[in-house]
Amino acid sequence: MRIYVRFLLFFISLFTLSAHAAEIAPPWKLKTQAGEYINSTEYKGQPIILHFWATWCPYCRRLQPKLVELQKKYQAQGVKIVGVSILEDEGAKPQDEIDDRGYKFTTGIEGEAVAKLYGVKGTPTTFFINRQGVIIFKTSSSDIKDPRFELAIKEIIKK
Repeated sequence: MRIYVRFLLFFISLFTLSAHAAEIAPPWKLKTQAGEYINSTEYKGQPIILHFWATWCPYCRRLQPKLVELQKKYQAQGVKIVGVSILEDEGAKPQDEIDDRGYKFTTGIEGEAVAKLYGVKGTPTTFFINRQGVIIFKTSSSDIKDPRFELAIKEIIKK
């Protein structure tokens, strides 16, 4: 019975990963905490993990180590994480928070307009975008044992 359940979950995961296969990631532009701008064209041709989060979100805090682990594991294939901070309290400093956690990815601030563009309803919401700019997988899960994260990475690194 366990094998059947695992088999079923695997195929559901594959179906979920391919459900966004035709959706092109909308272009975006964000300001960083330092006052510089980043935009989607800087990441053209690269596999991207676009991670919507907030400093106060405990689920984001739980998920981020897994995203960073995957980025490091597949860094030779060019995987990058871009954070988009949304729904922050006044005075929040998202990039400082990321740096304090020991992570090395850039976070855009005041990302509510980009969140709306992507249909984000809450945090965390994470998109896995392939080299062609196609959204391969979208999730609001913070379950670090979810096998779909690794499957999504393997899809976005394909040339």
